[in-house]
Amino acid sequence: MITVHNFSRGVRGLRVVWQCEEMGLAYRAVGYEFPVPDAYRAKYPPGSVPFLDDEGGVGIGESVAQMLYLAQRYGPTPLLPAAPAAMARALQLTVASEASLGGLMNPLMGAKFAAPQGEKANWTNDFCEARVAGMLDYVESLLDGDYFVGEALTLADIAISTSLGMWEGALGKAIPPRLAAHRERMQQRPAYQRAAVAFSAP
Repeated sequence: MITVHNFSRGVRGLRVVWQCEEMGLAYRAVGYEFPVPDAYRAKYPPGSVPFLDDEGGVGIGESVAQMLYLAQRYGPTPLLPAAPAAMARALQLTVASEASLGGLMNPLMGAKFAAPQGEKANWTNDFCEARVAGMLDYVESLLDGDYFVGEALTLADIAISTSLGMWEGALGKAIPPRLAAHRERMQQRPAYQRAAVAFSAP
């Protein structure tokens, strides 16, 4: 069975179990508080979450890699369209959810929650905030109708909407209006609501 290890209320693991729910895949959710226990670090030395175990000796970190793995191993699935242009858009936005959004939010969250009071504001923070804000404007421009790719849910919708949870929930930043409406639609999906219970995600 698929096992997803994640922080309680962690949105990166949420996106993985949400995908499992959308695909009808059986999974087990294991939640941790920060910091992760030594037994988890023995399994995955970087100590970051989520981490996915699967049958056949599979162990994989990085939430976007996990999403692509599930789509490939247990697909085909409409979440990863087969048509080249649609596949390209879905892959671009799924990877961008971490490469251009989540990855830049990590130092912002580190500064907010871990930096000494006098070091919370710095050039790196301003740079990251500006880059994320610019990327959100670009992502919003790609939203055509209810979804990012065509007229159905894809990995892009799952990945982007959960990244918005970090921007708004952890960092307290405003989400552009059309992206906020998209996120609200995504949170109304039954599969999202079932997944949110797994890690008590916001």
